[in-house]
Amino acid sequence: MLTLWYDRPADAPDEHGAWERWALPIGNGGLGAMVFGRLGEERLALNESTLWTGGPGSAETGGAYRGGDWPAPRPDALAEARRRIAEDGRLEPQEAVRLLGNPGTQDGHVPGFGTYQPLGDLLLSVDVPGEVSGYRRALDLSTAIATVEYTADGVRFTREHFASNPAGVVVVRLAADRPGRVGVTVRTSRSGTARNGRLTFRGALDDNGLVYEGQVQVLAVRGRRADLDGAVEVRGADAVTLVLSAGTDYGPAYPAYRGADPHDRVTELVGRASASGYEDLRAEHVADHRRLFGRVRLDLGGAGVPPLPTDRAVAAYGAGGPGDRALEELLFAYGRYLLLAASRADSPLPANLQGIWNDSATPPWGCDWHTNVNVQMNYWPAEVTALPECAEPLVRFVEALRPPGRRTAATMFGASGWVVHQNTNPFGFTGVHDWPTSFWFPEAAAWLAQHVYEHYLFGGDEAFLRDRAHPLLRETADFWLDTLTERDGCLVVSPSHSPEHGPFTAGAAASQQIVWDLLANTVEAAELLGLDPGYRTLRALGALDEGLRVGASGQLQEWHDDLDDPRDTHRHVSHLFALHPGRRIRPFTRLGEAARVTLEQRGDDGPGWSRAWKVNLWARLLDGDRAHRLLAGQLRESTLPNLWSTHPPFQIDGNLGATAGIAEMLLQSHCGVVDVLPALPAAWPHGSFDGLRARGGHTVGATWRDGALTEARITPGRGAEIRVRNVAFLGGCRVEARSGPSPSVRCDDDTAVFEAAAGRMYVLVPV
Repeated sequence: MLTLWYDRPADAPDEHGAWERWALPIGNGGLGAMVFGRLGEERLALNESTLWTGGPGSAETGGAYRGGDWPAPRPDALAEARRRIAEDGRLEPQEAVRLLGNPGTQDGHVPGFGTYQPLGDLLLSVDVPGEVSGYRRALDLSTAIATVEYTADGVRFTREHFASNPAGVVVVRLAADRPGRVGVTVRTSRSGTARNGRLTFRGALDDNGLVYEGQVQVLAVRGRRADLDGAVEVRGADAVTLVLSAGTDYGPAYPAYRGADPHDRVTELVGRASASGYEDLRAEHVADHRRLFGRVRLDLGGAGVPPLPTDRAVAAYGAGGPGDRALEELLFAYGRYLLLAASRADSPLPANLQGIWNDSATPPWGCDWHTNVNVQMNYWPAEVTALPECAEPLVRFVEALRPPGRRTAATMFGASGWVVHQNTNPFGFTGVHDWPTSFWFPEAAAWLAQHVYEHYLFGGDEAFLRDRAHPLLRETADFWLDTLTERDGCLVVSPSHSPEHGPFTAGAAASQQIVWDLLANTVEAAELLGLDPGYRTLRALGALDEGLRVGASGQLQEWHDDLDDPRDTHRHVSHLFALHPGRRIRPFTRLGEAARVTLEQRGDDGPGWSRAWKVNLWARLLDGDRAHRLLAGQLRESTLPNLWSTHPPFQIDGNLGATAGIAEMLLQSHCGVVDVLPALPAAWPHGSFDGLRARGGHTVGATWRDGALTEARITPGRGAEIRVRNVAFLGGCRVEARSGPSPSVRCDDDTAVFEAAAGRMYVLVPV
């Protein structure tokens, strides 16, 4: 069963520790809650994804919010940085930030940048009649319902919690198996009012005046309900249902970032959901969740394992056998669950560093969007694990960054196009701060544009390519056509900084690889649409230094000059972008071997997200055993009892990157071939999967035994010649259509090639 479960409530010596390590998350893409499962005094920690300080109107800016742009023009700053790099070969980060950083910031904090804020807590004082036995707290990933069950005074009490995307509400149900035994007093940590069983809390953030409102309707089946001072009390009920919604007056449009007052919408959502009734709300929620979550099935051999509480399963991991496989299956499914809970098609913002969950007014890194790998990693599993709808908030977010990004490109670089640096917020922050090793990363826009293009490659929607992806790629490329400089007869990025590591130079590998990827995608997209890519773009792509050099120790160089230290175990491996998520480096080549040497030198340690990236990188090198070793290390050393990944602290990118890495071990398609089981580890000798997606819109499944493919299944998204690769096809294969005539097939070495019709399943069996 795909269930996290525990035999005790979420408690710890401190409340944040209980929240981070033990509580269970639910979410509908905009509203989130953490369920603690406490007995007498329960807490649900609430979030609304747009509740941010900072931006226009922030008291920190005195009304002069600039989105990170310099307060005054510095016409010579960029030229001076380039001159010193050209003369000295490098510029130390402290000198770079003095020239190019944002004055007035302190330790990376820019006035007006803001932080993600908790909405508050829903507090339940629950009647518990006597000693408790049979306690169980669980999160069923297949239904997205968190439950609490226990027995007291001979009565079985149950609670169910879910966040409905269709209804736009969080729902809590308290019930008992005997009539009249449910009693609860409901209040919120933010002061409010109670009228006719409805709690309302409303206010405005002190910093920027952002208006927020939440409402909780308390519904009782029989029993007595009474409004108190800021609370609602129910006694003697058969069941009690709580229906909560919340919103703010945030709007995504530059430059005001304000929308309608939330009152009318919140009132409507709570009223409509309350009128629906609990059973209908639950059924609608489960059907909606299963429609998306149920697209993928994975069996690594964990079936039939005697159930252990999840915290004990994590502690026991590494013993080998079905218990380990069951936890790996659960981790994979949990990443898909978290993405669904944090990012739905109608979400106002994409998943941040903690998804949509946060319990602190001063969260780590502001709970922002780090654009030098972290937000990208959040969305690595979206396409391949069949959740493309979840990528839509990221696409919209990138599109919304373009208007402020044009301003930054013009004011800081004197360039056309648009740009965003390493950190951004909901208010169009596209400029810089002053932390020396992490303030400068104009390549971020190009990396984000890759996700938009990948959304097309997996889905094949030509209207999306024409109307959204290609214009974004084109404008992103325009920035680089204006800002690339020349070195040794090639075009390079200067200043260039390998993320969070080393000096500023000209032509660092990550910079060059990301810009190459952008220009190549821009040209490819134009050609797919029958458009002229443009002479400047083609010339720049041809003249660009690709950032692919092999150094003295056989490693892929991180910088243009060989500055690498083979003893360096830095957490970032950005100079392997061309291996993953790029598509330039292939295994069993000179560059593939250099990438392997780099990974060996960097080692297997690191925060959760770094380990997750390395899982994907080793999978791209077709080394399933090493990829699995990284995954096992992440589970042993970077995973909390509630399966959240930790940096430390908790960062959701580690969870989502791990899910993407497992998928990458089972299916790859970045080279124009559907590569089935490309990096299968020995730890997974038998298994199967269904529902993963390959580029081209193909849905893929496979079954294997004793490490060898026994059957591959593919349902094309559109009619085309399909190329499916696996070593088992070296001896040939046969292809059977589940409906209609079976096609003829030829085998080119390990690759089966056949013509396929859209929507028809084909089964490939080695012979």
